[in-house]
Amino acid sequence: MLDQNLPFHPNPSKPTITLPRGACDAHCHVFGPAARFPFATERTYTPVDAAWETLQDLHRLLGLERTVLVQASCHGKDNSAMLDAIARSDGSCRGVAMVDRGITDAELDKLHEGGVRGIRFNFVTHLGQDADLDAVRGLAARIAPLGWHAVLHFDADRLDRLAPVLRELPIPMVIDHMGRLDASRGIEQPGFDLLTELMQDDRFVVKVCGAERITRTGPPYADAVVIAQALVRAFPDRVLWGTDWPHPNIRKDMPDDGKLVDLLGEIAPEAHLLEKLLVENPTRLYWAP
Repeated sequence: MLDQNLPFHPNPSKPTITLPRGACDAHCHVFGPAARFPFATERTYTPVDAAWETLQDLHRLLGLERTVLVQASCHGKDNSAMLDAIARSDGSCRGVAMVDRGITDAELDKLHEGGVRGIRFNFVTHLGQDADLDAVRGLAARIAPLGWHAVLHFDADRLDRLAPVLRELPIPMVIDHMGRLDASRGIEQPGFDLLTELMQDDRFVVKVCGAERITRTGPPYADAVVIAQALVRAFPDRVLWGTDWPHPNIRKDMPDDGKLVDLLGEIAPEAHLLEKLLVENPTRLYWAP
């Protein structure tokens, strides 16, 4: 039986901090509406409908002006819902697609014209079978001429095995959700050492979002904030942040996105760090000429 996702927060709060102009939500999703954009038959969960219009309303409340939509496994390799949202964004939205190894060069070019700037690979147990490493290598070589990057979603215990393969790839790589570390183990854990060792290679970028995923203490996610702070301090030019709205596969304590934004006051407490995190870094990766 497929997991049924919780609905997203019905009444998110207005943040108490003001975000810089051009601030970007660099990791969020649109799901459906299923009546128009059906979910993949091979999905492992069924999300709630989370339409582009609802996301726009949320971003206006939060003070976010730009968006990076990340294709999720519930839509599989059908990127239609994401592409439709990008087409209606007037240039304020980019996308990260999921594709299979049989995609043609013409189809990749069409995705690029549609605003896609990267592809995502999953190595997360609850999302089904891991991405095929030979396919990852082949696709990485093919997207390099487009100037794209790979977004890597993996369980922390996969990193030791994946790191040698990732270092071979000829493209920039973005690591989702702080590598899905166990936040209760802090920055002294071997997983954090592995992640920061990988980040010594300047092709790697890490998203300091997903506090609600890696926490073990729950809201207000103090254990996860410690890890995010350390990554922002160590790699200020190679960090991104996003809401992860509508928070697929959260089992309890559906986060208030306004409070997630307020965590940025702790994660990047200095104005120049916040500017890099929300404006400069996503601009370089997603809106460069």
